[in-house]
Amino acid sequence: MISAQQLSVGFRARRKEHILFDNLDLHLTPGELVCFMGSNGVGKSTLLKTLAGLLPPLAGKVNAHNKDVALVLTDKITATNMTVYDLVSFGRYPYLDWRISLSPSNIEIIEDAIRQVHLESLRNRKLNELSDGQLQLVMIAKALAQQTPVILLDEPTAHLDLNNRVEVMNLLRSLSRKLGKSILVTTHELDLALQTADLIWLATANKKIKTGIPEDLVLDGAFDEVFQFKGFDLKTGKIEHEAHRKKEVQLLGTGYSFLWTKNALERSGYRVVEKAETQITVFGESKTLWELNGSQFESLATLLAAISQE
Repeated sequence: MISAQQLSVGFRARRKEHILFDNLDLHLTPGELVCFMGSNGVGKSTLLKTLAGLLPPLAGKVNAHNKDVALVLTDKITATNMTVYDLVSFGRYPYLDWRISLSPSNIEIIEDAIRQVHLESLRNRKLNELSDGQLQLVMIAKALAQQTPVILLDEPTAHLDLNNRVEVMNLLRSLSRKLGKSILVTTHELDLALQTADLIWLATANKKIKTGIPEDLVLDGAFDEVFQFKGFDLKTGKIEHEAHRKKEVQLLGTGYSFLWTKNALERSGYRVVEKAETQITVFGESKTLWELNGSQFESLATLLAAISQE
């Protein structure tokens, strides 16, 4: 849908070029969700605007293959007295004549865009009555109403809580596959990007972009090199805890109860090993129980308190 050849991106100031990315070869493919990641200030928004045609490239070219692009930026909406329907309808304005009259086909496209993001019940609600998460869905609906094969979004999950971040990213992944659109998202949500993106664009320190599927970039250390994690192990997805209690614990069990028990023990300063004198068993189906030294516990808090008394 969009390709860039030998693309250099940046800005000119005082007759001098400031290059943020140099000699890039990039491609967006139909039906894929691509997450563009990198350190703060590296130039992700600048590249997005260059791909959308808002900024000229310093060198090279962007080929949109005669396809229109919908761009969703982080600019705050000030006309909050309009309704959800009003804002989504703006996505059709580039296709209207001077009379700015919505035809039945335009109205159906608007209604379909609202349905795609599941905002039917809010179509007549004013923007100042919406949550940040709902407002972000409205902006996505507006982009859908433009009916472009490519959608570019700059930090669509910024300032949203976890539940809304998950909803937005899952929606974008679903739309890319269901509608065959190329969707490129700049984001800092590493955990969500690893679980939802078909492809990652990772901005590196040498003004290049490394591309690959999330799992390959985790295993080859690319994320560690770019972000230089402090106390976070990306391969396990966990914060590294110091075993300050100098006590080893053997943990038996399976499933998510086992994983959360292991997390609680390590967070509390215990080292979980394959064999130790202190042995904990996790069991139960409808309700999780823990056994330590022949005694049963109904919560992790009481279990941890018992271990600390040993």
